[in-house]
Amino acid sequence: MHVEHLLQDESLGLRLLWAEDAQLAREISGVTVTDLEDPARFVRRDEVVLSGLVWWSAEDGPGRAERFVSALRGAGAAALLAGEETHGSVPDDLVEACVRHGLPVAAVPAHIMFRAITDTVYLGRWGELSRRHTLPENVRGRLSRMAAQGAGPEAIVATAFAHLERAVAYVLTPSGRTVAATRSAGAIPVGKAAGLLAEAVPVDADGVSPYERWHLCLPDPDDAPPRMVHELASVLGRCQEARVRARAVERQTADELGALLAVPGVDGAVVAAAVRACGLPDDGPYRVLVAETGAQRAGLAEGALAEAVAHVVPGLADVVPGVGAVGRLPDGAAFAVVAGAEADALHEAWPLVAAAEPAVPLYGGTGAPVGGAGELNGALAEARYALASARSTAASGGSALTDAATLTGLDALLTGVPAEVRTAYSRTVLGELRSNTVLLETLETFLACDGSWARTAEALHLHVNSVHYRIGRIEHFTGRDLSRLYDRLDLWAALLCRADAA
Repeated sequence: MHVEHLLQDESLGLRLLWAEDAQLAREISGVTVTDLEDPARFVRRDEVVLSGLVWWSAEDGPGRAERFVSALRGAGAAALLAGEETHGSVPDDLVEACVRHGLPVAAVPAHIMFRAITDTVYLGRWGELSRRHTLPENVRGRLSRMAAQGAGPEAIVATAFAHLERAVAYVLTPSGRTVAATRSAGAIPVGKAAGLLAEAVPVDADGVSPYERWHLCLPDPDDAPPRMVHELASVLGRCQEARVRARAVERQTADELGALLAVPGVDGAVVAAAVRACGLPDDGPYRVLVAETGAQRAGLAEGALAEAVAHVVPGLADVVPGVGAVGRLPDGAAFAVVAGAEADALHEAWPLVAAAEPAVPLYGGTGAPVGGAGELNGALAEARYALASARSTAASGGSALTDAATLTGLDALLTGVPAEVRTAYSRTVLGELRSNTVLLETLETFLACDGSWARTAEALHLHVNSVHYRIGRIEHFTGRDLSRLYDRLDLWAALLCRADAA
């Protein structure tokens, strides 16, 4: 960008007060805003200098103007843009000093914000750099140092877009969760965020699960040059890799907690100490979650679980100490202990997370919230049972999350029993009846009619005597007495297990 390009921008309304034609073709390297009377040490060569002229006064106008302009000329400034808001106009003393030192000067109308000029300079500057080196060298170096020092994505994005206040950019996960955003970017619903991912730049980082991988999204591609966006994505990749390394220590601590929870009867004080080691609060409520996937890929279920938890904890960009611990149980299942997560919010987040890997079934189970660390073993057992239910009830190739609190009926409760056990129970209780479709239909109808002979006969279009005969045959084959409640429950459970196993 040249000085004349800035003056030709009608949206800025700059008014040229003095310059030689050759000076207008000078290339601008950047912009500095200052109201110091001697700003020389802060101005770099070929920069445009913005000043509100607070330093100028009528009592010593010529002397102050001379010192200020002389400092700019010595620093190699490309031009001075003087604001009119403080004094109503640009003082003649200042214009005369610029003429003497050969420094182009233009007036900035009072209603024009300096930030608008700054944004215009850097947008133009980065547009030119996109054809060469993308990020300015000083910005590139600063971002690299920040990534090496463990800075988070919010700080990385803020620094990269510091001079582009109007630019809108998001760092999103595949499920639409916002990890970071520019200052001018408003909150974006996960549904709308998912629509941006198709045009986003993936952040390449080693050791990151597909559920958590970041994407750099700009709703308006013209807000930044493409090469700059790709270079920023590379910096964010190093940032996310650093997070993965830091979380490895947290995962190890969580694994130790999982090993304790998997053993019934462990001393509550020992569990409480492990909970504190994970950074969780001393008091609940806590909620335990478990998850598994249909793919045997290391860390896949843990990544999905961490992403789901991050969705439901307000303001959380990642699972961090004090909120949740995500790890692996001794049998390989992923688990999480979370402080205060609501079951409804988890159910809303689950399909969003699962959609990140649609070819991989994602099953999850949650236990009821508990108040203390000593109850976590039981909560884990509940969550495991709910996981088995989710696995057995999910549509073929689909994903599901089951809350143990929803298993309130016998049919729902039985879904958590292993399929092999359900099949064995049904085979044992029903015996020879399993191959007799007529008697099975009669049994199902009789139990559904609460043991009423008349209603059963009506439903099956039979005489009551025929129903009595068939029920007698059923009792003969099964060894059960259908006048007894317990025997009826046994047979009803066997029918449900038969249906589930089928």
